[in-house]
Amino acid sequence: MQLSSQLGQLKRIREMKVRNHWMAVLLVAGFGLACAAQGKDSFTPMALDAGFGPMNLAEPAAKPEEIIRQFAAKESEFQQALNHYTYRRIARVQTIDDDNKVDGEWYEVDDVTFDSTGRRMEKVVFAPQNTLQRVSMSPSDLQDIQKGYPFVLTTEDIPQYDVKYVGRQKVDEVDCYVFDVSPKTIEKNKRYLLGRIWVDMNDLQIVVTNGRMVPDDTRKNQEDLHPPFMTWRQQVDGHYWFPVYTKGEGILHFSGGNGYMGEDVHMRDTVKYSDYKRFGSTTKIIYEGQDITNTNPSAKPDDKPKK
Repeated sequence: MQLSSQLGQLKRIREMKVRNHWMAVLLVAGFGLACAAQGKDSFTPMALDAGFGPMNLAEPAAKPEEIIRQFAAKESEFQQALNHYTYRRIARVQTIDDDNKVDGEWYEVDDVTFDSTGRRMEKVVFAPQNTLQRVSMSPSDLQDIQKGYPFVLTTEDIPQYDVKYVGRQKVDEVDCYVFDVSPKTIEKNKRYLLGRIWVDMNDLQIVVTNGRMVPDDTRKNQEDLHPPFMTWRQQVDGHYWFPVYTKGEGILHFSGGNGYMGEDVHMRDTVKYSDYKRFGSTTKIIYEGQDITNTNPSAKPDDKPKK
């Protein structure tokens, strides 16, 4: 998220009231993440959902390294399955004024689907006029909405992260392992999760993600900051846990630059994922060693293609 440099904003910023502290928030134990790590882009994060139970800090029966290996393998399976699903994504990014009212909004409805060749694509279904004035959407904001918020930690991705076992905790009625996740190194033009994940102890899949996508760009005149977020998953097909809802909220602290003043901007992001449908089929019909998947479906076995 980048601070708008429109000259018309100068008067608005000068007239802004001195801010009180936004609200007291409840953080996850040990989630003192990005204020120190990110320096200038300190923020006020959202509160945790009330459905989290007490943290059990006892060592698990299995070694944490083995749990990580198993859930990463499950996440790889899920990613492969997700690549064959269509769904609708409704994303909303808002700025909130001192009276806790929306004073600007970016809104977009996209269908994530496939073209006639089976290639993955995103189709914009509805996108009203963008009314954000104090900030502007950046490429990293769109990247977070598309890939960061529905975070998946696969076997292929694990080497990029330090994954630390925290304990066991119940989320609503789901018993979960809890892990802190942070990138080992940050490569240019790539986004990473800095935060915490809850992994179902039975299904070994991520059910909740809480944190923020990094890095932020804190260079003067080029600041690009992002709020913390939380993503919830649900079982959609009776087997895999799919992202269904993301909420991000916090006050971003912009230092300003040439032509515009610094400002604290209260941001609120919400993303809803729905209408998951499996696209196509990977099933093959083999008869006497031959693939007859694409033959006449009404044909009898005796009508199989000649050898």
